[in-house]
Amino acid sequence: MSDLKPSEIVKELDKYIIGQDKAKRSVAVALRNRWRRQQVPEELRDEIAPKNIILIGPTGVGKTEIARRLSKLTDSPFSKVEASKYTEVGYVGRDVESMVRDLVELTINIFKIRAQEDVQDKARQIAEERMLDLLLPKSGSQTPARSEESKEVQFELVTPGSDETSSTREKLRSMLRKGKLDNRYVDLDVADRSTPMVEIFSNVGMEEMGINFKDMLGGILPKSTKRRRLKVPEGLKMLAQEEAQALVDMEKVVKEAINRVEQSGIIFLDEIDKIAGKNGSHGPDVSREGVQRDLLPIVEGSTVTTRYGPVKTDHILFIGSGAFHTVKPADLIPELQGRFPIRVELDSLGQTEFIRILTEPRNALLLQYIALLRTEGVDVIFEDEAVADLARMAEEVNDRTENIGARRLHTLMERLLEDILFDAPDMKSKRIVIDKSYVATRLNDIKDNEDLSRYIL
Repeated sequence: MSDLKPSEIVKELDKYIIGQDKAKRSVAVALRNRWRRQQVPEELRDEIAPKNIILIGPTGVGKTEIARRLSKLTDSPFSKVEASKYTEVGYVGRDVESMVRDLVELTINIFKIRAQEDVQDKARQIAEERMLDLLLPKSGSQTPARSEESKEVQFELVTPGSDETSSTREKLRSMLRKGKLDNRYVDLDVADRSTPMVEIFSNVGMEEMGINFKDMLGGILPKSTKRRRLKVPEGLKMLAQEEAQALVDMEKVVKEAINRVEQSGIIFLDEIDKIAGKNGSHGPDVSREGVQRDLLPIVEGSTVTTRYGPVKTDHILFIGSGAFHTVKPADLIPELQGRFPIRVELDSLGQTEFIRILTEPRNALLLQYIALLRTEGVDVIFEDEAVADLARMAEEVNDRTENIGARRLHTLMERLLEDILFDAPDMKSKRIVIDKSYVATRLNDIKDNEDLSRYIL
C-alpha cells in the first residue's frame, strides 16, 4: 500500500495527465484514505468503506488514464471493464461477478510471474544440471529425481570411480557457460499445448457450483508431451521456465494475490452511463437496470466465489466513468448512487490543453513519434507554431464534429506524418522540420471540408 501524500499523488499524475485538477485531487484523497484505513485499529478497519468515484466527462479527457496511473502508483490490482457488456443474471451475456473473477485471475498471474522471477537463479542452476545430464548421460543411472516436498533436484554423489566423468562434466559446464555449445542440439520432452480445450457453457458461473471443471478434467486427462529438437540455449531457457514454475509455491501466491485484491484492488467501470436508464421506461431492462441491481451487492460489499476460493469485495475501490450526455448520474438507481459518493466532472479540452498534451507529459505524443522515426535514423523537429496549429485544428474539428478529446490529436498526427512514416526507410535527408506551412499543406483542406473532416479526422 502506497504511503504517498495526496499532493505527491497529484504531482505524479501531473507527469502524464494534463489538467483535470479536481479529478486528480479526488482520486488522491481516495487513495490516501486506503492507506489511512490500514493505520486505524483493527476493530474499526473493517467498518471503513472505500469512497467510490464517478468521473463524468466526454471521451478522451483522461478518465481512464487517471485510474490506470493510479493503480501503477500503488502497484494495486487493476482491471478495466465495460459496464455495457454485462447483463442481468440468467440472461445471455456476462454476469457482473465475472469482473471480480477477472481481477483475481489477472492478479494471480502477475504474482506468479514475480514469484518465478524470484527463483530464476535457482531454476537456472537446476536447468543447467538437467542440460548437462542430456549432454553427458550418466552410465547406468537415471536422470536426477525431484522431491515433491522440497521441489529440489537431488543429485547423486560422485563416487571415487567416476573422477573421469566428473571432470568431463565440469568441462562441459565450462563450455556451456561460455557459449561453446550453443550450436549443438538436444532432444527435450515438452508439454504439448495443442491439446483441445473443453469449454462448458452455462448461464450460471461454474464457480458458483463449487466445481472447477478445468482442474477436474486436468486431473483425469493424462498430460501429453512431445519431443522437440532444440538448440542448447533454447533448451536451457525452456528447462529454466519449467523449473521456475515447479519451484513456485502456488498456494502462497494465490493467498497473497487474493489478499491484495481484497485490500487494494481497483475496478474501473467504463461507460457506466450506458447502464443508466431514464425514468418511465417500459418494463425492466436486463442490460441496464438489471445490471445495476446485480452490481449493487458487489459495490456494497459481498463475497464472490472464484475458482481460487471466496473473495470479499468490501474494500475494492470502484471508479465509474461515463460521458453522461443523454443521462445523468441521478438516473442510476438510488441504491447505486449512494455507493458512489464522490462525483467529479472533468473539463473539456481546448487548444491550450492540446499544446501541453503534445509537448509536456513524459509520454507526450510528439516524443512518441520522434522516437519512432529515430529508429529509422530520421530526426523530426516540430516548430512551436506548427504545434499550436495542430492544437487549434484539433479543437475546431472537435467543435464541428464529435468531441473525442485528446484522441483527435492521434488522428491528426497520423494524417500529418503519413508520408514521412511511409518513406522514412528510403529517405536521403535524415532531418525533417515540421513547420506551420507543412501542417497547412497536409491538413487545411481536410479540416476546412466538414464532410472530409467528419470521415477522415
